[in-house]
Amino acid sequence: MALININLKSGTVEKQNDIIVGIDLGTTNSLVAYINDGQPVCVTDATGKNTLVPSVLHFNTEGGVLVGDAAKEKLITDPQNTIYSVKRLMGKSYKDVSGFENYFGYTIIDAPDEESLVKIRVGDKFYTPVELSSFILKELKTRIETTLGQPIAKAVITVPAYFNDSQRQATRDAGKLAGLDVLRIVNEPTAAALAYGLNTERGETVAVFDLGGGTFDISILQIQDGIFEVLSTHGDTFLGGDDFDRAIIDFWLQQNNISNELIFKDKEFGQAIRLGAEKAKKALSDELGIRNYELRIGQYMFQITKAEFERLISPLVERTIDSCKKALADAKLQTADIQAVVMVGGSTRVPLVKERVAAFFGKPVYDNINPDEVVALGAAIQADVLAGNQRDVLLIDITPLSLGIETVGGLMDVIIARNSKIPTKAARQYTTSVDGQKNLKVAVYQGERDLVQHNRKLGEFVLRGIPPMPAGLPKIDIAFYLDADGILRVKAKELRSNVEQEVTMKSSYGLSEEEMALMLIDSIQNAESDMKARALLEARNEANNVILAAEKFIVQNAAILSEEEIEETKSLTKQLRKTVIGDDKDAINAAMADLNVYTEPLAHRALDANIMTAMKGKQVV
Repeated sequence: MALININLKSGTVEKQNDIIVGIDLGTTNSLVAYINDGQPVCVTDATGKNTLVPSVLHFNTEGGVLVGDAAKEKLITDPQNTIYSVKRLMGKSYKDVSGFENYFGYTIIDAPDEESLVKIRVGDKFYTPVELSSFILKELKTRIETTLGQPIAKAVITVPAYFNDSQRQATRDAGKLAGLDVLRIVNEPTAAALAYGLNTERGETVAVFDLGGGTFDISILQIQDGIFEVLSTHGDTFLGGDDFDRAIIDFWLQQNNISNELIFKDKEFGQAIRLGAEKAKKALSDELGIRNYELRIGQYMFQITKAEFERLISPLVERTIDSCKKALADAKLQTADIQAVVMVGGSTRVPLVKERVAAFFGKPVYDNINPDEVVALGAAIQADVLAGNQRDVLLIDITPLSLGIETVGGLMDVIIARNSKIPTKAARQYTTSVDGQKNLKVAVYQGERDLVQHNRKLGEFVLRGIPPMPAGLPKIDIAFYLDADGILRVKAKELRSNVEQEVTMKSSYGLSEEEMALMLIDSIQNAESDMKARALLEARNEANNVILAAEKFIVQNAAILSEEEIEETKSLTKQLRKTVIGDDKDAINAAMADLNVYTEPLAHRALDANIMTAMKGKQVV
């Protein structure tokens, strides 16, 4: 347990020499900020004008990676190798993005298990959103190190208030992979409120309306004596300025009788019309009052008026107002109870958005700080608090190292992340990996490395008496309860049978501050090799599940499969089994993708046949 002693009213803190920066890792753009002469400022590019780093990556044929404006230029000329909107995929499973795959110009590979986290294919390489986000964070790290002329190792990173544990952990992992010690994950609305100085002793209830490129959330905060309490939050991980662009694109396609399929088949045309729609949105939202926008792409002429634009996005804006209503209801408040409405995110520049929000809350909105920068500025203020340069903030007790369990392949799965406020509790669900498995060993570890062999083992116990079931069917809930004294209680329960086991252990396990620091430095220095090792083990684990599923599929559906289909499935399965032995995770993922692509139509046919068999002789009323 680490204790940060900060007196709420008048205490002092021993200052640290390290500069801690604030980072807004955004869907469309990202920024980094720091405190300069007592004021938060966003770092600019070499021209000294632009603070935004487009959250876009381009992979060239030589294996190099471009980030930011240079990568954005490749969206039209090389869309297959240009990645954008990664934040929408952070901590997401294939099931989460089902139906949205065609939105992206790049390839999101299929998975046999809908619960598996997404992977993005670029050429023959496979990347996770964590790896892709780390490239953006590295670019931000380089930008501020160039500006300040010194290394930067510590950061505060913001996330939407509704981000779940998996998404927050993914953001932490991206920071670590970029060489950053992520001291705190801060909710974006809290950062925005900090930037506006909404931190009065008399207390205020604040609504933070955050509409970015890909995500939306509304948060109701109670601020009193430097304590920020989130009363409620509501939002949509797939609602933002990108969807405004999508509405314009659909309008233009219909206007020119163009099939929707064209933008998926012709990637260059698809990106050209997407960027054109973004320009139209910005032009029609400009204070100069442009009423009509025209654009020619090849043989097509596109045009849209401001009135048409507002009509198209009106349903989307109303969805944000519906979320505002739900957030207020959850907080048991009325619009009259809100003292300030803070606008965050570039999409709040759209006049219709500001008008509807102001009308709903019945008061002018706070929008005098650049909505693109406000979150990063607030993150810098929070970073300054952690650096010990600000007073009148809360006494915080935190856990200094992550706590988690060992999963298949010796991986460390974090359940309570380092720097989590305590007391706290967190839980995750797991399942068995072998048919008929009756016992499950739960080994608990403390540390920041991706493999448990590099972390410190706190203890273990065995959950016995699990009813024999096929692999993957049992639902085992593993919960961590960490009290204010740093005592960890671990509970495992099989939810179908209610079999459970519990153990108590000391989380610190006698670690000194020096040992903790060394473990943390070790994790940062080995982040890249750890990530590669984790990616390989995860690919092997997933591949072994695919092999098992393919073998079962052939046995169970031999009657409806042709001899050629059975042989091809066996051949692809054999190739995957051969690839799993190797150390190339991209080759494993490619072999998996080949097998999945081939067997997907077979699986649909088998499902239809099984339904027909089950329904035979029955009437549907």
